[in-house]
Amino acid sequence: MISRRHFVQAGLAASAIYGASGFGNWGRLSAQQALTQNDLLDFETTGNVTIVHITDIHAQLKPVYFREPEINIGVGGVSGLPPHVTGADFRKLYGIPDGSAADYALTYDDFTSLAGTYGRMGGMDRISTVVNSIRADRADALVLDGGDTWQGSLTALRTNGQDMVNVFNALGTDAMTSHWEFTLGIDRVMEIVENELNFPFLGANIFDTEWDERAFEPYKMFERGGVQIAVIGQAFPYMPIANPGWMFPDLSFGVRQDNMAELVAEVRAKGAELVVLLSHNGFDVDRKLAANVDGIDIILTGHTHDALPEPVLVNKTYLIASGSHGKFVTRLDLDVRDGEMKGINHRLIPVFTDVIAPDPEMTALVDSQRAPYQAELDEVIGKTDSLLYRRGNFNGTWDDLICNALISEREADIALSPGFRWGASLLPGQDIKREDIFNATAMSYPEAYRSEMTGETLHIILEDVADNLFNPDPYYQQGGDMVRVGGMGYRIDINQPQGKRITEMTLLKTGERIEPSQTYVVAGWASVNEGTEGPAIWDVVESHIRREGTVTVDPNTSVKVIGA
Repeated sequence: MISRRHFVQAGLAASAIYGASGFGNWGRLSAQQALTQNDLLDFETTGNVTIVHITDIHAQLKPVYFREPEINIGVGGVSGLPPHVTGADFRKLYGIPDGSAADYALTYDDFTSLAGTYGRMGGMDRISTVVNSIRADRADALVLDGGDTWQGSLTALRTNGQDMVNVFNALGTDAMTSHWEFTLGIDRVMEIVENELNFPFLGANIFDTEWDERAFEPYKMFERGGVQIAVIGQAFPYMPIANPGWMFPDLSFGVRQDNMAELVAEVRAKGAELVVLLSHNGFDVDRKLAANVDGIDIILTGHTHDALPEPVLVNKTYLIASGSHGKFVTRLDLDVRDGEMKGINHRLIPVFTDVIAPDPEMTALVDSQRAPYQAELDEVIGKTDSLLYRRGNFNGTWDDLICNALISEREADIALSPGFRWGASLLPGQDIKREDIFNATAMSYPEAYRSEMTGETLHIILEDVADNLFNPDPYYQQGGDMVRVGGMGYRIDINQPQGKRITEMTLLKTGERIEPSQTYVVAGWASVNEGTEGPAIWDVVESHIRREGTVTVDPNTSVKVIGA
């Protein structure tokens, strides 16, 4: 067991920036606007193994604004536990001063004002600077990518992920796992894995359905600092449910807890002194897995986009959450001796674009990937008077805008937009460029359908998605956030069982209750069904924004949440 006191001492030694939590004075420095690159990267190198973790970058090569969620509800035994803490409660938990750089990076309050002070975050050339700095301290640092890397931008869509492959090869990545990568289609994934990727594509839980054998490498053994390290890859378990199974028809996924326990025993038998799970399970799934499977030292968790300034300890396993969209890079220095981990020194490094100098070589590479599409990326479509963001369990203003576009452009009563977590934010007063629209919509099944649905069907859809989000057993939480709705409202009691959570469904334009037997015109996008027809969602949104000129998104009060 590694004590809380060790964490505090290690954090103070590394001046790890989170104020009164015991993790340094970054909050104080940033409040004084004295942040420097050294403040962010200074770290007391300890132990004999260094791991660098990046995850859920969603193809963002350039710096972005990204607002953290206002609502992140935990159910069952994890209610009120990190990462299900937001805003002022989050700042209180970690001792983060209001108005500080840590406040801006990790919470949502006063985001627009703080964005004006602290600027954009991320950018692969800044991430490269961070990685190079860490490798200057420890040349053999392991750089691990948690997946959701090849999807989420116009250039990734146009190049079938090649831009991201080129950049992560250049970064010197040592291994990755996956999720949205498979929405490029299995043929493209195999082409990249077999011919273009300079590092292992790990997926211990991905099986070939015909032969019932693993389709990808389950783990990779590394030797670092005289230590044998097993990195096990865990892809997103619910691919055929959350994404179109017809794009990867011969693969099965799943948590496969027993399989994981067997693999941990296997790598230990092969001499692994440190076992690292590079996971795209999502935080609560990883929390349960850590409780049920012995022998995993570190879980580098991904998928749910959580950014936590401290590890979460479950039995003897440390869960590390490194955020999304390139906002953060995690550094871990580990002391591994006598076949076990004796100490851990952790830093969640915020990648402030205006503070961290770009790596010129990476800047040149990024610009070369974008150059063929630059005019398309930069075309101004309109302007926003509202803060456009996506994250939150029930709604985000980007999806409110998308729903408005679907209703107006597709002449629908009701709009549905999937609860994706990816998508950069825009500040009030900013131009909306084509790149911004694609940052919220770029995917390989973008058709905006228009169909008729009964009230009963709508209720079933909402109940099904709600159970994916609020089932008290994390292994049944199979989706992202709640499907966003336009043109209708409802009441949800998150503590009710499936089938009874959603009530009081109302058609907003008339104020009337949605009747089970009545038919409504519904528009949506990102259907997992093969053969869905309709215009691409980015064309629908662009047409709507051009017509509006300047868009304003009114506060969304259509969902009433009970039991949170």
